[in-house]
Amino acid sequence: MSARAFTTAEGLDAGLSRERLRRADLEHPYRGLHAAPGITTTIESRIVAYSLRMSRDQFFSDVTAAIILGLPLPLGLARSQLLHVCTDKPAARHGSSGVIGHHVRAGSIAVVEVRGLRVTSPVDTWCRLASVLDLDDLIKVGDALVRRKKPLATMESLRAAVLRYAGHRGARKLREAFDWVRPGVDSPKETQLRLLIVRAGLPEPEVNCAITDRLGVKIATGDLVYRLYRVLVEYDGEQHRTDEEQYHWDVDRLDRIMEADWRVIRINKSHLRSKPASVLRKVETALRAAGWRP
Repeated sequence: MSARAFTTAEGLDAGLSRERLRRADLEHPYRGLHAAPGITTTIESRIVAYSLRMSRDQFFSDVTAAIILGLPLPLGLARSQLLHVCTDKPAARHGSSGVIGHHVRAGSIAVVEVRGLRVTSPVDTWCRLASVLDLDDLIKVGDALVRRKKPLATMESLRAAVLRYAGHRGARKLREAFDWVRPGVDSPKETQLRLLIVRAGLPEPEVNCAITDRLGVKIATGDLVYRLYRVLVEYDGEQHRTDEEQYHWDVDRLDRIMEADWRVIRINKSHLRSKPASVLRKVETALRAAGWRP
């Protein structure tokens, strides 16, 4: 019983008295739920705990759905302890502190099951986040949905959802975000880097596409690729530094790319955070050297 949160009914069935269930040595994260100390300290554990008291017409939505789906969120929202619970039954109520209740029209939103939890579909979650995320964070979530590996949506499904959400709060921002979404992205930092480059007036690179040698034979896949100018812009995430096997693989891969006469520009999070002008200067210099002109 102490390995997870449990309901009052489960506690009584296990032989605990109501007086015992009310004692301060147990946590009471939500009404009707109890847990041993330390069991519900993370947002993920609180989500699982609250699911024990949800009815079949309730489901997680908004920021909570994004967390369950593993979508990128700003740090403040990702660490929020508030739960968002939605229903399409007008008479339903959410009677617990720390929970924000939402109502939607029946049939207006798709619900899926993720690890036993009922949540708004990935596409509907993205649309609902338009009311709380800024434009760039909304683009990052859109890119994550149509990512290169194990995508959760297609561009067609995003386009249909944007049309369907016309008139809702955040609809204009959602339309603008869709125009910036690109399929095949691997990380939010890649999205941030691409937006920085394009908004500075530089040409838009292809995302995660093939790098070829002079004979047209593929030798690698690159993050942000200027095929015409043989310029590759790579974002080096934490795994490139901390994973020794990944690091060695990257060294060999980049050597092959440079041997094929590609100019490689490597960017990390410190460049994006404190040296964006330097990033743009490097990219522009490489493109101009290869023949690009504004």
